[in-house]
Amino acid sequence: MTYFKEISPESLRKNTFQMIGKEWMLITAGDENKANAMTASWGGLGVMYGKNVAFTVIRPQRYTKEFIDSHDTFSLNFFEKEHKNVLKYMGSVSGREEDKIAKSGLTLAFSDHTPYFNEARNVLICKKLFQQTLDGDCLLDERLSRSWYPNKDYHTLYISEILKAYKVAKQPQ
Repeated sequence: MTYFKEISPESLRKNTFQMIGKEWMLITAGDENKANAMTASWGGLGVMYGKNVAFTVIRPQRYTKEFIDSHDTFSLNFFEKEHKNVLKYMGSVSGREEDKIAKSGLTLAFSDHTPYFNEARNVLICKKLFQQTLDGDCLLDERLSRSWYPNKDYHTLYISEILKAYKVAKQPQ
């Protein structure tokens, strides 16, 4: 069993460009009855509205978006390198088609009804504060629209307060 220690979000010492852009994360939402997760390599961490926040973006066709939209909270899960193949799988298979969480071998746990993964290195429990679909007309470089949105399926941006942050802790003696 993995033990987590609650930490302040400011104590995360890993480079967030590395954590999100290179190592990826699992965005996980739902509840004890049903949950889903997706791999993401876009997003960020920062400060807004006087709060520590996470910036996440999800395309409209992603199944996890339904869970994000129907719940107030979700988690961001960060893993060690040995989980890269699981992250690839979680990003390439839809939870609509199969129970990918069960097939992944990952174990769901819950923090105040918010799902996260017991195998994660770090977990952020987030509460939505803001959401808006990105507007293609607001992209100042037309190449971005052509490259990333040929189908005009613009991401929804979520700005979420980081309610709790966890890191793996040593097992109590």
